[in-house]
Amino acid sequence: MDDIHFTLRGEFITLDALLKATGLADSGGAAKQLITAGEVRVDGQVDTRRGAKIRAGQRVQVAGQRIRLLAAELPPTT
Repeated sequence: MDDIHFTLRGEFITLDALLKATGLADSGGAAKQLITAGEVRVDGQVDTRRGAKIRAGQRVQVAGQRIRLLAAELPPTT
């Protein structure tokens, strides 16, 4: 299974928003169901917190898919 690479735009994304943004949940309600049913793992541990803050470097797994969170590249400073 290939990882889904997701680049953050800010410091974090909530778990339910991540599932929607990657297409692993069709809606917020579907994301909530997956999370509360214990079907989502964050860094190998089941996480049932829909609003959990997921940051760069963490890995999320659901329904046989893995999501790898990447930090956004900052533009060079002059």
